[in-house]
Amino acid sequence: MPVFPKPSFPYAYDVPTQVGFLRAHRQQPDRLIPAKSPDRMLLATWNIANFGAQDRRDSEFQIIAEILSWFDVVAVQEVRENFSHLEAVHAHLPAPYRLLFTDIAGNDERMTFVYDSSKLTLLEKIGEIAIPPSDLPFIKLPTVTQAFKGFDRNPYIATFKVGQTDFLFVNVHLYFGSDAPADLQRRSLETFAVARWADQRRKSAFSFTKEIVALGDFNMPKAAPGDPIHDALVAKGLELPDHSGIIGSSIVNDAQYDEVAFFPGPTADQFTGNKGVFDYDAVVFPDLWQARGKADFDAYLRYYISDHRPMWVEFNVA
Repeated sequence: MPVFPKPSFPYAYDVPTQVGFLRAHRQQPDRLIPAKSPDRMLLATWNIANFGAQDRRDSEFQIIAEILSWFDVVAVQEVRENFSHLEAVHAHLPAPYRLLFTDIAGNDERMTFVYDSSKLTLLEKIGEIAIPPSDLPFIKLPTVTQAFKGFDRNPYIATFKVGQTDFLFVNVHLYFGSDAPADLQRRSLETFAVARWADQRRKSAFSFTKEIVALGDFNMPKAAPGDPIHDALVAKGLELPDHSGIIGSSIVNDAQYDEVAFFPGPTADQFTGNKGVFDYDAVVFPDLWQARGKADFDAYLRYYISDHRPMWVEFNVA
């Protein structure tokens, strides 16, 4: 994502007041994010736009940290080469929270996990999905004519023990480019490559764990059959929680870019059915909305918070 323009107008706010708005909103029946529980895991994904490349301040770091602290583990995308802003948010999180992140790839972005080490134990398998040259010809789809040449940003994998379960999380930020057919085909191939890799891992006799969850920014326009990104993601058996009644993860157009996917079987059996997208944009900075209107409000959020909303799911881990 190119860096968003910095808003030219001044605006000041009180952080505790905004945090109060957020906490009240998460308690609403149609937005409810459960409290943390020893026998359940709250897993989220959040694309924080150009994190480290836009001039956020400590007040924004506090707001971002507040939202992150509600979850046991968060896959974060768009952490840029300058990771000092990530560390600034980390300083506002409770002491047990830890960071894992990659080196830079496409758009100078790192893939990141933020997790509560009092709840999750980091296991031995950490790395990136890289497709060997001999496998490239197998990344193909009936409706795609171009060849797969690899990821723009290799998906980042990490394994954790939570309760009695070992999970492997695949953190993705797949290629977007544009809405042009060639870019959509490239994105579809990247998506299928993730699905194929996950399917091979769960079927391998030497799999570290078969509890695999792929999550992040798939740049999926619509989470429904017929969407090429959706169809590529589910082609090898991954399933998405039912999106009925869930708002989109983009603050501007409600597109369903961000997703969480897992296989039927034990992982799906542990899914509690609790899920959601947290629309922080519905409650923060109400006086800014009233004073300047939607266009300036959206521009301010895109620059100082994000153009994406966090998506979350809950699993039993007893």
